[in-house]
Amino acid sequence: MIGPPGARPHAATGVAFVQSGPPSSLTVTAPAGAAGSAVGTALGTSAALKSLMRKGKMKNEPINVIAFCGDGGGADMGIGAISATLTHPDYNCHILMYDNESYANTDIQLSGSTPWGAHTTFSPPGKMKRIMHRRWKKNMAGMMAAGHPDCKYVATICMSYGLAGMNSIRKALSIGGPTFIHSLDPCPKGWDYDPFLSHEMGELAVTTGVWPLYEVENRVLKLTGKTQQIAAKKIRRLPVRDYLLKQGRFAHFTNDDIDYFQSKVDDMWNKWLVPGVIPFSTDLGAESAPD
Repeated sequence: MIGPPGARPHAATGVAFVQSGPPSSLTVTAPAGAAGSAVGTALGTSAALKSLMRKGKMKNEPINVIAFCGDGGGADMGIGAISATLTHPDYNCHILMYDNESYANTDIQLSGSTPWGAHTTFSPPGKMKRIMHRRWKKNMAGMMAAGHPDCKYVATICMSYGLAGMNSIRKALSIGGPTFIHSLDPCPKGWDYDPFLSHEMGELAVTTGVWPLYEVENRVLKLTGKTQQIAAKKIRRLPVRDYLLKQGRFAHFTNDDIDYFQSKVDDMWNKWLVPGVIPFSTDLGAESAPD
C-alpha cells in the first residue's frame, strides 16, 4: 500500500469487492462488506484500533484504515458515512472513492455521478424521449471539502496522471485524521469505448474541463495539474465534443445536446467562484436544456 506502514483497507460490495476477491494483490487484511458500508466499517475499525492501543493491547503506532468505495457505494449509499467519518479528527481513516460514473457491478445502472444524458441501463435513449437522464453529476469532493472544515485533506484525481494521483494519496495518508479523495476512473464497458483508449479518456476528461483537478489541504484550496494550467491560461481548454464523441454512451447526442453540455462546463469555468469546486455565482442566468 502507498503511505505509512500499517494500512487496513476496507472495500464495499461492488467493483472493489470483485477486485479484492481471491486471488488478491493486497498484502494486508482487506475485508469486504455490503454496498455502502465500506466507510462506516473503516471508521469503526479506526475506533477499535485506537481503543486497543489505549488499553495497551497493541503497539501504539499510526495506522491508516483505507476505505475503497465506488460512486454508488460512496456518493449515493455511503454519503452519510463519509460525512460522519470526516467529522472525526482523531481517526486516521482515508476514503478513496473511485468514480466510474455508474453502478458498474450490476450492469451499468445510473448513479448520482452519472453525467447528464448518458446512456445507462436505467436511462436508455428512446424514440419519444432521447435524453432520459437529466441530472447533473454530484459535486462530491466540493461537498466534502465545504461541509467538513476540520478535514485536513480533500482532493480530486485521475490516474491518467498517475504520479500526481499517487502523490495525492501519499499526502492523504500522511497528513493525519480523516481524508477524502475522489478519483475519476474511465470504464470501457460503462462508457462504451475501446479499452486501449482508457488513458486518453482520463486525460480528455481533465483537458476539456469536465473533471477539474484540485486539492484542499488544511483549508487552503489549490487547483492542480492541467486544471491549474487551464485556469492560468497556459493551455487551452479543449471542447467537450472531443471527449463525448469517443464514448458510446453519448452516441445518441445531437449537436444541441453537445452544445448544452458544453454550456454547463463553460458555466462551471466562467461563473463558479472556483471552477469545479464552488458552484456559487453572482450571475445566475436562465438555463434550459434541449428537449
